[in-house]
Amino acid sequence: MSTQVARLPKKIYEKELSRLHTKLARLQRYIRLREKKIVVLFEGRDAAGKGGTIKRITQPLNPRVCKVVALDKPTERERTQWYFQRYTAQLPCAGEMALFDRSWYNRAGVERVMGFCSDREYHEFLRTCPTFEDMLIQSGITLIKYWFSVSAEEQARRFQRRIDDPKRRWKISPMDLESRSRWVDYSRAKDQMFLYTDRPQSPWNVVNSNDKRRARLNCISHLLDTIRYEEIPRPPIALPPLQEHQDYIRPPMDTQRFVPDRYESMVKPRKKPVNRG
Repeated sequence: MSTQVARLPKKIYEKELSRLHTKLARLQRYIRLREKKIVVLFEGRDAAGKGGTIKRITQPLNPRVCKVVALDKPTERERTQWYFQRYTAQLPCAGEMALFDRSWYNRAGVERVMGFCSDREYHEFLRTCPTFEDMLIQSGITLIKYWFSVSAEEQARRFQRRIDDPKRRWKISPMDLESRSRWVDYSRAKDQMFLYTDRPQSPWNVVNSNDKRRARLNCISHLLDTIRYEEIPRPPIALPPLQEHQDYIRPPMDTQRFVPDRYESMVKPRKKPVNRG
């Protein structure tokens, strides 16, 4: 049976996304002025839509307030550290929100399935992860976890689009292809991960992502509802008058190196305004 779903119309999607972006801007002001610390984890299979959702969340926000954490594989030195150490270095300070594009749950997913960690390291993670997250929450961090769920058929379609499109080909790696051949192993790993870490204090929120547009809107809406922010009014803003020229003389234009305008011929000249008297 096909799992393909009807796609949300683009016009509705863009209108609703614009509305949610306004709310995200208000949330950002609340986080900064109330000195909140927010951590949001985005997990799921490859091509499930995590990156696209993160991009839409950050689009209207100040990167000094909302940062994206997307760590590469650990270095030789990092492999000798306490497992959570390189993630704690990325946690937000007061007035910041950190969005983790994959997180410490790598150990329960890709590392477990691909054999990048030992059985002892894996079971130690499952044992200590709830305690680690409790420590974050008790320190004043709001922790929100999302799992993006995509069907095997839809993942295949997205992978094929990446293979066919030179602009997207960088998004697919040998590891992605390997994950396809281990679909059931990843399913088992996800189920075991949920068994140990889906708790009332830090629950997993599952996002149905077969339709990317709906997944993005649903996730952003849920995020806004979960943080329970309050709108902080802004004082009125008025542009100041320009400084007078006084004795300033601008250097000749031909003394500066301008980037060539390669598209000048493609722009239609503006019509002169008609004087209707």
